[in-house]
Amino acid sequence: MDAHLAGRPPRTSALPHNSPSVRGRWLPLVAACLGTFLLLVYATIVTVALPRMAGELHAGFGALQGVIDVYTLALAGLLLGMGSLGDVLGRKRLYVLGLAVFTAATLACALAGNVQLLIAARAVQGIAGAAMFATLVPLIGLAYTGRDRARAFAVWGAVAGAAAGVGNVAGGMLTQLLSWQGIFYGALPVCAVALWLATKVPADHARGAARIDWPGIATFSLAATGVTFGFIRGGEAGWGAGSTLLGFGFGAVMLLAFAVVERAADRPMVPLGLFRTPAFNGLLLASGAYYLGAFAFLPVLSLWLQNGAGLGSFATSLVITVQPAAFFATSALAGGALHRMPARWSVGGGTLLVAAGDLLLLLLEPGACWPVLLPGLLVTGVGAGLVSPVLPALAMASAEPAHSGVATAAANSARQLGLAWGIALLGTVFHRCVPGTGVGAPAGAYAAGLDAVFLVAGAVAAFGGAVAWLVCGRE
Repeated sequence: MDAHLAGRPPRTSALPHNSPSVRGRWLPLVAACLGTFLLLVYATIVTVALPRMAGELHAGFGALQGVIDVYTLALAGLLLGMGSLGDVLGRKRLYVLGLAVFTAATLACALAGNVQLLIAARAVQGIAGAAMFATLVPLIGLAYTGRDRARAFAVWGAVAGAAAGVGNVAGGMLTQLLSWQGIFYGALPVCAVALWLATKVPADHARGAARIDWPGIATFSLAATGVTFGFIRGGEAGWGAGSTLLGFGFGAVMLLAFAVVERAADRPMVPLGLFRTPAFNGLLLASGAYYLGAFAFLPVLSLWLQNGAGLGSFATSLVITVQPAAFFATSALAGGALHRMPARWSVGGGTLLVAAGDLLLLLLEPGACWPVLLPGLLVTGVGAGLVSPVLPALAMASAEPAHSGVATAAANSARQLGLAWGIALLGTVFHRCVPGTGVGAPAGAYAAGLDAVFLVAGAVAAFGGAVAWLVCGRE
């Protein structure tokens, strides 16, 4: 019932005054959550399907890693630029366009006849996902104020956690019952609903007169792409290989060019003053560290559960889902309280908890069964659930409203870069002990490989959490 008709003053929100009802008031949140659900599901849904893809597409480990990494690479490399474009062109306009391209790319993934076409379609999916991810969080921030905003971000964080769990379960179920193509066909009806909802969201005000910082967008995107390519090639060809060094060198040069371009720009894509704030830098570091520590080991863990522990695709997905289930429960139950908590506790403490969960996973020994993983998966999920709901609000609060989109995109970009770099790095660590896809590898090799992976992941998360604890707000 409308608040006016009930004789009560209407609840305030930043939606346009002609929003017709409570249902309409929450429509931007529903639309943003569905978009988040889609793009995060497709960051994880292929994980459990990797062994099936390897057999049907005759793909080696490097190509399988590419199916995951190219999506994350495009998503992370373009997030910051897309956030800047959304600030200028209008977030709703860019979000709807990104969702339409994402839908088409998902269909292309399902139709791919070889691993090269699949990787290309996944790249387009990631580009479109960047346009969605960079704009949907600012749309939530613009649509709500006060307690409604805290509640909206808590719901968004819970949905983000649930997406990983649904991705794992859906990927395992569809792969086992149908085929790996089914994980893409199944998304098309959801994409159609998301598109319809997105068109109903009130438009934000674009800064149409502002100039787009194309040099800044290009140089940062190339820098992120170059460094991420270096990590991926390091995992495949070795860290001293020419292609690896070329990727890192190119990324470093482009990062330097980005700094020069932004310093000279009248209207820079990213206000460089943001990076002079220790709390913002700590937030970025923790964003990458907690995501790497919590999720980058899942591809190699999936290989062990299926090829080492002998579980099927669906059973593997159920084991892995313990982690996002804990993520979802933590975000859903504590999300509102987390926004009232000092950042050092939510971001720093949550990232340190992820590190503790990684160390619990070291209980895995030769011949051990999968239940030994459950405590570590549970603790990493809780830690990630403490960090995720507060990141958007903290990032938005660090910048002027005109740059809220790019500030949020910077935090999300750090998250996705941490995941992409982590998958490549941890894949290399694992395959020093376990060659290929691990079929027939001895139990001792699997245990040694996974222990090394969990140790590296825990060290990165502990470092990021400690820095965030020291420099993030202590109020």
